[in-house]
Amino acid sequence: MKFHLAINLERMDDSMDMKDVAQHTLEMVQMADRAGFSVAWAAEHHALEMTIAPNPFQILTWWANHTDNIRLGTAVAVAAYWHPINLAGEAAFFDLISGGRLEFGLGSGAYQREFDRMHAGLKQSDAYRYMQEMLPALKALWAGDYEHNGEFWTFPTSTSVPKPVQKPHPPIWVAARSPITFDYAVKNNCNVMSWPLTRPFAEAELYKSQLDEAIAAYPGAERPQFAMMRHTALYEDAAGRDAAISAIQSVLGQFENLFRNLGDVNNGFPKRIPLEELTDREQYNADMLEENLMFGSPDDVIAKLKRYEALGVDDFIYYASMGLGQKEQKRSLELFCKEVLPAFA
Repeated sequence: MKFHLAINLERMDDSMDMKDVAQHTLEMVQMADRAGFSVAWAAEHHALEMTIAPNPFQILTWWANHTDNIRLGTAVAVAAYWHPINLAGEAAFFDLISGGRLEFGLGSGAYQREFDRMHAGLKQSDAYRYMQEMLPALKALWAGDYEHNGEFWTFPTSTSVPKPVQKPHPPIWVAARSPITFDYAVKNNCNVMSWPLTRPFAEAELYKSQLDEAIAAYPGAERPQFAMMRHTALYEDAAGRDAAISAIQSVLGQFENLFRNLGDVNNGFPKRIPLEELTDREQYNADMLEENLMFGSPDDVIAKLKRYEALGVDDFIYYASMGLGQKEQKRSLELFCKEVLPAFA
């Protein structure tokens, strides 16, 4: 099993200095680089302080200038927010200046709130259609001259300038949770990243079964890399556990606000919905969160990861962004690097 780091620049309130947030995020990526993590992922989000990522390629360029070996990826570039020529060129240019370190993740987007601002009139549930039109256009532009006449974009003969360093193009990843997306990934030779949110291990088993079904349906296709992401926090005592659980519950309350598109966002900070107001609040139960997420002591986390490895997960994505204090985040990653990674060497 290989290991990736997913991390956002995040501010939970305006008491946090943006310079401190940026420095902390970079230091976490540098820790992962030194420890031998394979990939560090940057997201794309807009007008939200909890996920500060207006252009993932800017973030990756910054990280590339301060790291040596770790590969750097978009998780994910939101297809509907880009023009194919623009996205092809941005991705290829980053691949060039990073020395061929790009892992290219493409997705549909998460929150209706963002679509309302970035692509007015588009429903989040329809955004996958943009991703499915975007991907073949990108491959064609990276290959050479190409004319596109599609449902969402039309342009005369053009090409990506520059071309990617990696041939025929950087590794491509798609975020998948539904059978249709697993099918699309396998059919189009894309790697797969899945995120079971806070759901039990059975959700990971479901994703693996959907992947297996897609592979069986396309016997001539290459088997994709299969990555699984979980919020991760390692701690050494009850106080550490309480801090991690409280942080993730607070973030989940903000996620709930965004998923419901309540509009209760003040200057970029989503209001947290109190747990007692959530209809399905058992999803936010402390014991359940500790069991389902990659939370616990190093020994607990090793045991959990072994289950994912046995399931057939090729890459585990350590999701560090969860509102935890910066000191606690670094201690968690230190424990992971020193005590967990050797168990999978």
